[in-house]
Order: sequence, then C-alpha cells, then structure tokens
Amino acid sequence: MSDQIPEHDVAESGGEEIEYPALILKRGEDARLRAGHLWVFSNEVDVAKSPLSAFTPGEICVICDSQQHPIGIGYINPNSLICARLIVRGIEHAVDRSLLVHRLRVALGLRERLYSEPYYRLFYGESDGLPGLVLDRYGDVIVGQTTTAGTERLKDDIAAAVLKVIKPAAMVWKNDSGARTMESLPDYSEIAFGEITHPVIAREGGLDFQIDPIDGQKTGWFYDQRANRDQLAPFVAGKRVLDMFSYLGGWGLRAAAMGASEVVCVDASASAVEAITRNAAANGLSDRVTARKADAFEELKRLREQRERFDVIILDPPAFVKRKKDFAEGRLAYRRINEMAMQLLAKDGILVTCSCSYHMSRTTLLEAVQQGARHLDRQVQVLMQLQQAPDHPVHPAIVETDYLKGFICRVLPA
Repeated sequence: MSDQIPEHDVAESGGEEIEYPALILKRGEDARLRAGHLWVFSNEVDVAKSPLSAFTPGEICVICDSQQHPIGIGYINPNSLICARLIVRGIEHAVDRSLLVHRLRVALGLRERLYSEPYYRLFYGESDGLPGLVLDRYGDVIVGQTTTAGTERLKDDIAAAVLKVIKPAAMVWKNDSGARTMESLPDYSEIAFGEITHPVIAREGGLDFQIDPIDGQKTGWFYDQRANRDQLAPFVAGKRVLDMFSYLGGWGLRAAAMGASEVVCVDASASAVEAITRNAAANGLSDRVTARKADAFEELKRLREQRERFDVIILDPPAFVKRKKDFAEGRLAYRRINEMAMQLLAKDGILVTCSCSYHMSRTTLLEAVQQGARHLDRQVQVLMQLQQAPDHPVHPAIVETDYLKGFICRVLPA
C-alpha cells in the first residue's frame, strides 16, 4: 500500500486493533453517505490524498470525509465507477466473520418471521447490509452470488458464516451475473461446500418447482414475484390463462393450482419448457398446463392471427431496459408487448404486467399500458399495484433496490 494513504486504527471484536487504509472524499461528497446511502463514485474521491491506483480490488478501507474524519468501513474496487461501498458506519467494528455472522442472523430473523418454510431470498445486498451479496435458500441448499470485488474477496468468510448460521447441506456460488462484468470479475459456478445429493426444489404456494442452481437463470428461481403470484386466485379460477416468459412455470402452475381451467406457458428456452412440463407433472397439473417454446412477440402475433382468446394474460419479461441508454427502445418494447397481449384478451379480461427494469419507472410502465390500450380503443382499470416480495426489502436511501413493479389490470372495451 502506498505511503501516501493515511491509515486508521479499527477495533476488532476481540479487542485487538487493525489498520485499514483510508479512502478520502472530496469536500461535500460525504453528504449522500451521511444521508444513508452506501456507494462512493470514483469522481467523489480526493485522488491527490488517496490515489485509487494504490488500492487493490476488494480491499477493505476506511471511508473518510475531506477532513479525514472517518465515516465508516467499506471495500473498494478502483476499476469500477462505484469505487467503494460502505459496510459499517463508524470504525468500532472490523469487517470479519463475526460481522458477517451478525448480518446473516439479522437477515434470517426477518425471513423466519415472514415464511414458515425455508424457501426465500435469505440476503438481499445493500438492503441487508452487505452490498454485492445475494443468497437464496432452497431448503437445505443455499445459492449465492457475489457481484462486487469486495464480496468476491470475502466469499470464503461468507460461506463460513452461512455454514455457522444456517448449517445447510450445501452451498453453491452462481457467479454469472452481468453486474460482475462492471467489476471486472470472471463468471463461474461452483460448489462452495457440501454436496447436492437430491434435486433442488423451490417451494411456493404449496407447489414444488425443481430448479437448476448451476445452469439455471440467476440463482435458479425468482422469489421476488412470490407475493404477486399470491394475488392471482380471484382472477384465474375457472379461466383460460396465458403465461408469457414463463421460465419454470411459477405464474402458470400457480394459476393452475388456483383453479384455472387451462394454462398455456410460453418461453424461448427449450430447457425451460422441458422444466415446466416436468414441474406440471410433479405437481399433478399436467391435465391443465401446456408449455410451448417460442419467442414471445412472435407467439403473441401467431395467437392473434389464429384468433385465440384468453381470460388472463401474464407478462413477466426479462429487463427490456438494462442500461439507461436502452430506455427509449425498452419503453417501446413494453408498450408493444402489452398492446399485443391486450389484443388476445377476452372482453372483460385481466392483464398482469410486470417490469424488473430499474430504469423503467412504475409511472412509465403504466403509461405504456395506457398507450397500448388507447391505440386499441380499450379501457384499463388498475386493480392492484405489484412490487417485490418482502424478502427483497427496499433500502429507502438507495432507489436501485426498488426495481420490481407491476400492475394487475382489468381491460374492457372503451
């Protein structure tokens, strides 16, 4: 470490002191952190006093204001736009396994209050106090992702904390998120500890969904939509349902279990379609659920040409707006797909529409729905507003943690 960088003493839990290098901010750039945010951008650092080039990716540091008064402890990646993230306020507690165990126990306390079974997002990054860490729980298997250099460097300590607090049979690192690219981290999947000796299951709404923690999407399942899927019952009983972007059939199979007369699941992935078919059979729903491999836009067009009609259509696409510069094109895609879906709805139909694009606001999504409806001379009533499940808590100072939005709409003739 460069001699130019001041160091601070930090008391460890055992009473010994440890020195971390200091990252010093420019004048006034501490305001956002003091207001509760956790990120430091590279242009906020006083590089004359603490040159970023002197740090290594993932290194623990003390984040200081321009007067070199410590704000707290975080980790740094000099190669990233978000160059540091705050973990601990003040400098009384070191970043060690004891801290990780504590944060994990606090996170577990919430989930055990919310859910009677061990199937949930166990840890959600900034909102649970460790930016860049996601942990999903599937019974006795934990699947984790590290998306920052700091959590990547701490992954062995994180795994040890998981083993101590949860005592699962196995833990998998599913490190192939696009966010890792921005941190210059490689993609890989590996077993952190233990052994997977049986199919990994996500249990939701009384159904079992077999997931793939190694080759599946994200960590294998999307717990963020569980609370929204819980709302389906009054809309789907006895109805014909179309579930677009179905993945493993979360929406579609739950609709069938809630009494839908017929469910058609559509996904572009052949492996997803095969999984939907297996999951439908495993839950005794094969008589009401069919799965098709198709591009969503092409399939909606084909169904319209065949004059198909559905009572309920569910749109839960991947993010159409992954970066700010994609906004205009993504907004058009949301309008197009909602308009195409409305063309297939019965006269008094229900449209469930969602967006996981952070850059697509709730207001803009509703505008896309309304624009599509007016183009078709339809009237829309918003019955429910949807958001991510409570095991994905929102950090009030970090708007990026509030990413999932949606609506359950009634669509009527004008």
